[in-house]
Amino acid sequence: MAKVKIYSVPTCPHCNKAKAFLDAYNIKYDEINVATDKEGMEEMMSKSGQMSVPVVEIDDQMVVGFDRKKISELLGLAE
Repeated sequence: MAKVKIYSVPTCPHCNKAKAFLDAYNIKYDEINVATDKEGMEEMMSKSGQMSVPVVEIDDQMVVGFDRKKISELLGLAE
């Protein structure tokens, strides 16, 4: 099973879509709310070079934005 982490903020519609997508496939993930977690924000920026959310980390691969196709590919999901 892949290790999945999503960096997000509660008011981001693309973040909510990404989480709903993962939930629909019963993919377990750790959520980092970068609006309240300064260390999480710094970690996200260090790993991805981005300040925008969502950033989805699958094992050691970073996906910036809700790229359904790339996320499916990295998780081995049939779309």
